[in-house]
Amino acid sequence: MIRETIITSCSPTGTPHIAPMGVHVLDGELLIMPFRPSTTLDNVLATRVAIVNYTNDVRVFAGCLTGRRDWPLCPADHVPGQRLAQTLAHAELELLRWEEDELRPRLYCRVVHEVNHAPFRGFNRAQYSVLEAAILVSRLHMLPWDKIESELAYLRIGLEKTAGPAELEAWGWLMEAVEAFKRTRPNKAVSI
Repeated sequence: MIRETIITSCSPTGTPHIAPMGVHVLDGELLIMPFRPSTTLDNVLATRVAIVNYTNDVRVFAGCLTGRRDWPLCPADHVPGQRLAQTLAHAELELLRWEEDELRPRLYCRVVHEVNHAPFRGFNRAQYSVLEAAILVSRLHMLPWDKIESELAYLRIGLEKTAGPAELEAWGWLMEAVEAFKRTRPNKAVSI
């Protein structure tokens, strides 16, 4: 199973980094597989810790992918690092081992501390649409344009039916990123 989360990590000098990332749930461990190059990868290898943030604020996912990384943080409880201040829950991780890979190294971690901060009341379809669109935006350079175009068209249906202001804002940021990328590839343009 893969959970869509926000990973916070810190450099050895304490500079925080926030990144959306799918975390694989294994038997007793969590597996993080960042694509290279990756600040998260560098930070976790250097400090041997990370924090998984479980949030339903899809603006954090969209924001991180579109250059908006200034989200309020607060100190973690048991590992050196910071977590999202407004996260629903967080898990503090310790790196157990890692496997090298040219594209996606595997970071095997164990949870050393976990806290619920607020209840999860479920996702609406617009939040799902933003999460899926965020994943598409993170892979614009890897996916064929017809796939991007068809998936965005489908995701827009749920967005238009159930979005609130936060989801509309996040969607707007992602569509700006798609438009900017499209301008760099005029012969492979997608209509959004």
